[in-house]
Amino acid sequence: MTFFRNGENMKKIEMLIIVLIIFLDQLTKGWVESFLDLYESLELIPGFFSLTYARNTGAAWSMLSGQMTFFIVLTTVVLIGLIVLMIKTPKESTWTRISFTLIMSGAIGNFIDRLMFSYVRDFLDFIIFGYDFPIFNVADISLCIGVALLALVTFLDKEESII
Repeated sequence: MTFFRNGENMKKIEMLIIVLIIFLDQLTKGWVESFLDLYESLELIPGFFSLTYARNTGAAWSMLSGQMTFFIVLTTVVLIGLIVLMIKTPKESTWTRISFTLIMSGAIGNFIDRLMFSYVRDFLDFIIFGYDFPIFNVADISLCIGVALLALVTFLDKEESII
């Protein structure tokens, strides 16, 4: 991973990841919103996967629904904290920096929705082993992968751990 060890290359990759994820998130949300009515569903894999356009005014599983000011303030604080952590995290901590980048990308993608619409546009709808999983989006995927990667790095790689 010599290419990643160069500080300038790492910063470029981080910015590219952020831009690509936000672009993909907003593109897919806009596409679904333009082709499906609210709560309309298009079943792609019967009994497993559908595109379902939904609006979420809360967090995961619609927790704290309607608390938009809280989410805007919380996201702003989290993003500032992540920027500070990114500045303080050495370029050699590649996986930690990538996890922060994924978390920031997802947070920004949903933050854009909250600022523009006062809700987050969701559309990926899975039924897994009979459980109708909450509908989510590309930003949510980025957030979850970033948090999982950060947890793995923290527990498995003591040299790269931020804790």
